[in-house]
Amino acid sequence: MNDLFAPKLDDSMAEKRPLADRLRPKTLAEVTGQEHLTGPDGALTRMIASGSLGSMIFWGPPGTGKTTVARLLSGESGLAFEQISAIFSGVADLKKVFESARARRMSGRQTLLFVDEIHRFNRAQQDSFLPVMEDGTVILVGATTENPSFELNAALLSRARVLTFRSHDEASLETLLERAEAMEGRTLPLNDEARLSLLGMADGDGRAILTLAEEVWRAARKDEVFDKDGLIRIVQRRAPIYDKSQDGHYNLISALHKSVRGSDPNAALYYLARMFDAGEDPLYIGRRLVRMAVEDIGLADPQALVICNAAKDAYDYLGSPEGELALAEACVYLATAPKSNAVYTAFKAAMRVAKEHGSLAPPKHILNAPTKLMKGEGYGDGYRYDHDEPDAFSGQDYFPEKIGRQIFYDPPERGFERDIRKRLDWWEKLRRERGNKA
Repeated sequence: MNDLFAPKLDDSMAEKRPLADRLRPKTLAEVTGQEHLTGPDGALTRMIASGSLGSMIFWGPPGTGKTTVARLLSGESGLAFEQISAIFSGVADLKKVFESARARRMSGRQTLLFVDEIHRFNRAQQDSFLPVMEDGTVILVGATTENPSFELNAALLSRARVLTFRSHDEASLETLLERAEAMEGRTLPLNDEARLSLLGMADGDGRAILTLAEEVWRAARKDEVFDKDGLIRIVQRRAPIYDKSQDGHYNLISALHKSVRGSDPNAALYYLARMFDAGEDPLYIGRRLVRMAVEDIGLADPQALVICNAAKDAYDYLGSPEGELALAEACVYLATAPKSNAVYTAFKAAMRVAKEHGSLAPPKHILNAPTKLMKGEGYGDGYRYDHDEPDAFSGQDYFPEKIGRQIFYDPPERGFERDIRKRLDWWEKLRRERGNKA
């Protein structure tokens, strides 16, 4: 576009920028709510003081300052700043960014590459960062709202430090409101109860609290002061039913879990709906449903875990609110499925024995003998290949001799585990008939 027709950002237009943008911190010291990272003894403060930054993953909820902190890091470290979003970028975009960073490095300047929503990149795209991280072409700072352990490649995580951003607490949100009032030169027209409710509506999101404050100022007439009901009416939003970091959060997820375990789909749906209504992260609910599938249903219905993972994928695909129905379907499936904690109990028992006898070597007959020395030491002697045995079952003992055979898994006569028990009983019968230890 010809510069003659390009819009000019004069002072009046600058004032029309969103409040959250105008209040963006100019230094790390101004960042609020992340003192464990940006305070005098914070991890990022120490990195900058040392003069050496490494690649990092910023993990935390929306509105906690991940993008802002990345920009400030580049400025305070003298690094060039490049930003891309995994939602809108592909391989071609990454190649262009990498080429620019290489050219910049040739002239003696390193690049801080900020990647928003980095978990949205697939595994191959995540791998493409590895060479430019290793040779120092870029210092990668990735931002994600999802657990990096589940969403990012192990190779990428091994080259980056994960830093956790916390939701703003009430004091931090109040600080943001006070800064906004100072910038605007006026107080928010809210009584004490309404102001407290406004803090709850933000739900730990710094950007949200400033957006809400703007809505209040726009709606207020001269000398008007809103109470809680008036606030709810003008912003068309209400405070969460519970604080996700406090008792309400744990009480409702506990009630949901126990309703599923107790095979009551109606109560389970009620608590699920309450959590959605309170603004709980649907993917957190999805993770808890997966846990219920493996803890309380287990192999009584192996399809339960498949259904829960499919519901998570459906939510990822549809988003909110349409995707919430998939999680509701999984919830009802779990509540109506046959119940078994046999695998859960067996795993805990196996862990106890493993911790007590973790130094014992497996019996030599089930170890491979890749060298002559190992073969001479008896590795693999006496091993019987089960597929060559009658019924494809040798009945050998696989535990270390010192502890002998152990029984951890005891499937109940319910659901699919009824069939598993029949198989185990049959194999135990063959084991006794063939003279092996019970």
